[in-house]
Amino acid sequence: MSEIGEFLRSRRARIKPGEVGLPEGVRHRRVAGLRREELAQLAGVSMGYYTRLEQGAAEGASDSVLDAIARVLRLDHTETAHLYRLVRPAPKREEGPERLRPSLASMVAAVHDVPVMALGRRFDVLAWNRLAQRVVAPHLDFGAPPFNVIRMLFRDPYARGLYADWAGKARDNVAFLRVAAARYPGDAELTALVEELLGASPEFAGIWAEQPVDMCATSTRTYLLAGGGELELTSELLRLPDDEGQSVAIYHAAPGSAAEETLRRLAGAVVHR
Repeated sequence: MSEIGEFLRSRRARIKPGEVGLPEGVRHRRVAGLRREELAQLAGVSMGYYTRLEQGAAEGASDSVLDAIARVLRLDHTETAHLYRLVRPAPKREEGPERLRPSLASMVAAVHDVPVMALGRRFDVLAWNRLAQRVVAPHLDFGAPPFNVIRMLFRDPYARGLYADWAGKARDNVAFLRVAAARYPGDAELTALVEELLGASPEFAGIWAEQPVDMCATSTRTYLLAGGGELELTSELLRLPDDEGQSVAIYHAAPGSAAEETLRRLAGAVVHR
């Protein structure tokens, strides 16, 4: 099945007929959720047209058709944008190695009181400060070549014990990777990363098959610190408009919280190493 078809089928499966005004239980349903013909009728397109769309023949699909399908499937903004990217993919271009602007690298290094990381479009850590290393990956060499946060999440045993909710973190990261893969269809390294994880991690493969897509810029997670203790941090992902696909992740604790005091203590210990 085409990438478009897999995505649409996954979203059809989660819509109960009764939610869109259709009778349920009239006859046995071989598939979960809406049938193709039901979605086509609700979206105001022919069954043949919609079938061809799921098969990947999406050339010429209009905004009105895509918006109607998104409405019936109750897609959110990110999912609708993803559908548009699948139907109208960007021209494939060879993506070379990512380079971080020296001024951004200096900015990351200059921050000492909160963890900061600069991320590339493939979720490689292009730069991080000492506090980010202490919280996220104290087992890695600070001066080592860039590592990939999604590869680490699924393939590095240390990451299993880093997050109180590893499963939630894993799903979010796969959702981010889905969006990136559609945004950069010609990126061979990004494609290779997906193929590597599909072959190496059944958990990754299972989540990938569910077609999650999301680019939530804010999330709060509990980190389990090396040596004991917990640290609840909120991360803010700031996109860099002048650097295609790159972003800066800043982690902070709630004002007045125990986590803020813990972060202050960790920052002091890192600075005075």
